[in-house]
Amino acid sequence: MTRKISTKLYLSIVATGLMAFCGVLIETAMNVTFPTLMTQFNVDTATIQWLTTGYLLVVSIIVPISGVLKRRFTTMQLFLTASAFFIVGLLICTLANRFDVLLIGRIIQGLGTGIALPLMFNIILEQAPLDKIGLLMGIGTLVTAIAPALGPTYGGLLIGLNWHAIFGILLAIMVIALFLGIFSITQVSKTVKVRLDFPSWIAIAIFFAGAILGLNNIEASLTTASIYGLIGIIGLIGFIVRSKHIDDPIIRLNVFKNKSFDLHVVSFVVFQIMNVGVAFVLPNYLQIVAHTSSLTAGLLLLPGAALGAILAPVSGTIYDRLGPTKPITIALVFQTMGLIVLLVEALSASPVSQLIGYILMMLGTGFGMSTIITNGLAQIPKAENVDGNAVFNTLQQFAGAFGTAVISMVVALAQVKTDYFHTTAVGAQHAFIVLMVLEVVNIICIFTGLHFDKSRNQDQDASN
Repeated sequence: MTRKISTKLYLSIVATGLMAFCGVLIETAMNVTFPTLMTQFNVDTATIQWLTTGYLLVVSIIVPISGVLKRRFTTMQLFLTASAFFIVGLLICTLANRFDVLLIGRIIQGLGTGIALPLMFNIILEQAPLDKIGLLMGIGTLVTAIAPALGPTYGGLLIGLNWHAIFGILLAIMVIALFLGIFSITQVSKTVKVRLDFPSWIAIAIFFAGAILGLNNIEASLTTASIYGLIGIIGLIGFIVRSKHIDDPIIRLNVFKNKSFDLHVVSFVVFQIMNVGVAFVLPNYLQIVAHTSSLTAGLLLLPGAALGAILAPVSGTIYDRLGPTKPITIALVFQTMGLIVLLVEALSASPVSQLIGYILMMLGTGFGMSTIITNGLAQIPKAENVDGNAVFNTLQQFAGAFGTAVISMVVALAQVKTDYFHTTAVGAQHAFIVLMVLEVVNIICIFTGLHFDKSRNQDQDASN
């Protein structure tokens, strides 16, 4: 029997979705402001980068404990806490006239985003009718998949007016989200007094700090990056060992015993690297190689982002009716076609060809990402969905940092100051080659995962 989606559920998804959207949007919107902020605060590139690095680090540390927070506190308590952090952080940044104050505001925003991102998906997984999960997960994924692409456009539009407005407008949106959430969020499950294992949390914080700092230092110093990477690996090993020896781990690692789930996770990570990689390359390519303004570069990315946003709920509906294979296949076809266009036309300096390639890439994102998350979570028991959701949201943040670092390094290695325009185009072409290799990996992983899914369903039907 088909169940209708209640108005309160829709509004609660909108409220938490707006908060998550603002959190993800600001990640890439900040990149456009760096030249202006470096001049205003008289700081170098390595220092200004902490506005993004510090933010991502805080988000990455908070998201993994979302499962513990979900079991320990009510949805309303988490929503109000996330809203408070985000609104205070935005207010500080809106009024900031010193770099250290701006950085404090960004870190406080990271606390809010870290709570908000998994909260939206947990509401959907817990309260949505089974035959509508695909649709609502599509709407939810729309937020986290499209916001990074809209960030450069949003930042480019406002940086010419006043960079404070980037935070001020989001502050107004957050106030609207707060009121919507207060009147719509409901509690459907009982809270449990679970204990947060601080040694595990410290270990996972060390892992993400080491990994993100290592990635950010690859270009500057390979030795420094290696040291940070080693520290991160030690933190990860400590987290895994600790999680296997306690009753209530931060994330129940037995979710990784399901091969199909693991392959869906790998595919999702590749999709995210594709998104942030292309979103990094194209604004720089369009400005340096095609000689467009920052505003024009941002606007050229807008059609692709908009189409991807529109298609995310559509792919969810297709999933609800026909299953995962068709929307995922469509996604991979569009994504591969887009990469081919970008790769073949990389040396042409044509904004039109880059626009077409990006639109095709975002069509792939619109059809694929929500379906992969939804079907990946369908591979594990419903009781483990909170842990699975934490895995997807945590790795999305890490994949964003990893993808940006790797793709920026690939482009930088090709650039030569004496022929900056042409070598930037060559660097972009190299980046698209790397992404094409990842696309082949993605195709192998997801279709293998779908095969395991199909085999499992056949075994269940036979046993019944």
